Amino acid sequence: MAGRHRRNGNRGGHAVTDAPGALDARREMVGRLRRKGLTDPRVLEAMSTVPRERFIPEQYAAMAYEDRPVPIGAGQTVSAPDIVALTATALALTGRESVLEVGGGSGYAAAVLALCASHVITIERRAHLADRARRVLGDLGYDTIEVRHADGMTGAPDAAPFDAIAVAAMAHEIPPALFDQLAPDGVLVCPVGDASSGELLLAGAGRRTSLSRVSFVPLVEGLDR
Repeated sequence: MAGRHRRNGNRGGHAVTDAPGALDARREMVGRLRRKGLTDPRVLEAMSTVPRERFIPEQYAAMAYEDRPVPIGAGQTVSAPDIVALTATALALTGRESVLEVGGGSGYAAAVLALCASHVITIERRAHLADRARRVLGDLGYDTIEVRHADGMTGAPDAAPFDAIAVAAMAHEIPPALFDQLAPDGVLVCPVGDASSGELLLAGAGRRTSLSRVSFVPLVEGLDR
């Protein structure tokens, strides 16, 4: 149905009306991703479905589908669409996986991952961002996502092992606790570098591959209430 999600698109059982122009903007975004060589059909279908504008504060909503990170408050951003797509593509999700996301922020990337996997736990250290992400995801019906206000450096050991882990903040090195929570044949994507600049690395199963040069906010230990 034009202008609305398919009933099973968000796995929540109810449709959501798109903001004016959002459907066309998503189509244009997906076209840009294809031209950049990001062609995984599961990822592109998810990104053509998730209403990115709903995860962004109203004052920045007009920037939702631009090819750039968008502010969400507290010095944080929702990653640019190509970084979300690159991360999800690198995880090679088939729809059966249990996924951990560290640095949940707005909840947008978790929504994309949820449409590519079976279940997602997303961790956000800032209470107000976790609360907002939980509310937006609930309103949109993404019932296969669990939002936790927790320290992402420690992961979610009670729910391990994970088939895939995505980190959305720059680490000096990949936190050992996350490797410990990865299934033996699982994969992990994490930006690694100094300050806000580094490489997006794919690691796991004895491999470590650089996917792209990236810029992210730093991965910080502890909670912010």
